[in-house]
Amino acid sequence: MDVIVLGGGLMGTASAFFLARRGARVTLIERNRIGTGATVASFGNIRRTGRHLSQLPLAHRSLGLWGEADKMLGRDVEFRATGHIRLIFDAGGLADMRQYAEAARPWGLELEELSPREIRARFPGLGPEAIAASFSPQDGSGNPRLIAPAFAEAARKLGAEIIEDAEVGKITYTGFGFVVSSSKGSFAADCLLNTGGAWGARIAAQFGEEVPLDARGPQMGVTEPLPHRILPVVGIWTRDKAHGAYLRQVERGNIVFGGAAERVPVGLDPGHASADPALLPAQLRAVARLLPAIAQVSLIRTWSGCEGYVQDMLPVMGRSATTPGLFHAFGFCGHGFQLGPGVGDAMAELITTNRCETPLDDFRVDRFNCAA
Repeated sequence: MDVIVLGGGLMGTASAFFLARRGARVTLIERNRIGTGATVASFGNIRRTGRHLSQLPLAHRSLGLWGEADKMLGRDVEFRATGHIRLIFDAGGLADMRQYAEAARPWGLELEELSPREIRARFPGLGPEAIAASFSPQDGSGNPRLIAPAFAEAARKLGAEIIEDAEVGKITYTGFGFVVSSSKGSFAADCLLNTGGAWGARIAAQFGEEVPLDARGPQMGVTEPLPHRILPVVGIWTRDKAHGAYLRQVERGNIVFGGAAERVPVGLDPGHASADPALLPAQLRAVARLLPAIAQVSLIRTWSGCEGYVQDMLPVMGRSATTPGLFHAFGFCGHGFQLGPGVGDAMAELITTNRCETPLDDFRVDRFNCAA
């Protein structure tokens, strides 16, 4: 079986790897360089807490693969299962956390509730005004700059062809397969997998599948190195988006942070957003609520990217509803990093066996037509 994968972010490179591992002949086509889109702009959070419940089977599948990534890919992609803590500062956040924890338990996610005393004892310096927290010990973080290139290189070693800096032009369905014209030549295959990220809706539209997707850029930042003391990824349960910050400390000591700032609209041509300095003071105040010590630290860099947000905040994933041999995996709404390996494995299973052990019905591409 020949498969063309359009898009060289984490979803595309993971799919290429797992397809090649299942014996498919894979050509991956990326418009820029591998991993330079939404993947490299990612925070690197590997969390299951707070996900839509229907995403949890995919998130569980993916977490197992993150744990195997170093051995599977032959390099350290800095996955660290340091845990994921979400701080709570008010009664509304506490109620939301408890309701979610109860709902998620049948889906296989167990959250530990921490008291203020337990937070101070186990994670000193975090959220001194927090009234509670949730903790998921098996979650953690990974390095967004390493993971997509690692999957691409591992796929290449299995025989996949990885083509970068190739602008895709016309995509033709022949009735028996697909022909993709690009700035680096034409390619034919039995199947086409659309992992185009924020550009994925454009590809789907060429086959009569309209997806309500907006391209937006997050605001991220990183501080100077500090002594390494914060092990878990830190987030918050809150109903106020202005307080929705998150952070993690990398092993080199730098603190990476994001959230609590409006995601700015991004034009798909060229498809890059810039961080807005005017948003930074309020964002840092929200981060300091989680970690007061950050107020004394120098900021090194801020950045943004280009992410695809679907109207219902769920990804598009699975078979095309109009075209045999076409598959989609895009629109992960800024929280696809944890899901990436699981997405690649699930799509490879679906394409090569015509089945998938992980339920994908909630992510079908034609759900918007059904709602109309």
